[in-house]
Amino acid sequence: MTSPGDKLDYASLLLDRTGQAEAFDAIGDRYDEAFPHKEGQVTAAQWLIGALPAGARVLDLGCGTGLPTARRLAESGLDVVGVDLSDRMVAVARENVPGGSFHRADIADLRPGGPLDLGRFDAVAAFFSLLMLPRAEIPLALDTIRRLLRPDGLFALSMVEADVDDFSIPFIGSTIRVSGYLREELRETVEAAGFRIVDETSYSYAPASADVPPEVQIFLRCERHR
Repeated sequence: MTSPGDKLDYASLLLDRTGQAEAFDAIGDRYDEAFPHKEGQVTAAQWLIGALPAGARVLDLGCGTGLPTARRLAESGLDVVGVDLSDRMVAVARENVPGGSFHRADIADLRPGGPLDLGRFDAVAAFFSLLMLPRAEIPLALDTIRRLLRPDGLFALSMVEADVDDFSIPFIGSTIRVSGYLREELRETVEAAGFRIVDETSYSYAPASADVPPEVQIFLRCERHR
């Protein structure tokens, strides 16, 4: 099977994260106040907990404050590693989840041959982290995730359903750039990256923050193809 990573590489892209981390640095632990209801994340994390043996390694990609995902995974006896682009988010996650290991890093740092080698994982959770990337980079990120996973590893992904690419939106007093797909195109993109989708759920969500618009959240539970 040909993966997207065989067609593109990070050397061919100009990575622009301008303002992305700074927005989350400014928000800090107010993020959990703006997004108080995270049923989709809780349910997806519970799927990982039920499917993995004690001590299994899980990467929380875009861990944010560590709540609720990293904390629930760690409290269930899993070996949790979290990564986030925001220094402030990493600091808060370390406070919230003292049993986890957290790193300030970009997903591009985790690519094969990249500057941060975290080893292989039994599962990866990426809840609303890939939407922070331009569309051209998302297949590369998915390929990186696949390579981080052991054979038959699990992947829990969530995205906001939207046909946008690197689009600026107001976000809790700041501005961030987001990308998204309509449902069928998201499925096609994930499957083309070497994953089998085993379940899909969606939620209509209205954040508590007035400047963040209502959204449809899509959660995919996936398995890595060998």
